[in-house]
Amino acid sequence: MSRDQFGSVFLIGAGPGDPDLLTVKAQKLISQCDALVYDSLIPLELLELVPKQCQLYSVGKRRGHHSVPQKKINDILYSLSQNCSCIVRLKGGDPFLFGRGVEEASFLAKKGVSVEVVPGVTSGIAVPAYVGIPLTHRLAGSSVTFVTGNEGLNKQRPLVNWRSLALSTDTLVIYMGLYNLEFIAAELIAGGMNPQISCAVI
Repeated sequence: MSRDQFGSVFLIGAGPGDPDLLTVKAQKLISQCDALVYDSLIPLELLELVPKQCQLYSVGKRRGHHSVPQKKINDILYSLSQNCSCIVRLKGGDPFLFGRGVEEASFLAKKGVSVEVVPGVTSGIAVPAYVGIPLTHRLAGSSVTFVTGNEGLNKQRPLVNWRSLALSTDTLVIYMGLYNLEFIAAELIAGGMNPQISCAVI
């Protein structure tokens, strides 16, 4: 089957949880899609935007409760692309920032399915702003690093070198870090970070 015989899949970022932060392009696509595959972290108000005939698929995952495995989500998207013209894959935050969007996009592209990414406002920027914390400051902070705090501690080859991050950036934004917080803090301090440095857990 050729690429133009498939429907198009749009990987859309729903933003950090405030439905008013959805982009205009995302809203347009949601309001005209044939199928919507969505995560548990999206604002549920967004489901009111879909057409009446739209097929809805909840594939949300939370720590320790992966209701739908990633392989199954990939298969759902591919199957829908064969029967629907506009498929929206709605993900919390931004689809390419710790959102597994690249895994879905790569899988579909290899199958010949057209994929378009619609960026979303990421929580790493929006949430600090909402509580009045600037990530940069002209006189104090010239760099920001986004890092996942959910990397398995027993991973065979960990990719996050916390000790090297301790002194290499002005602002460190850690996503999903609560579960490993004690380990992360100990590693940052071991890398030279001041134990009294200002921080916020939001």
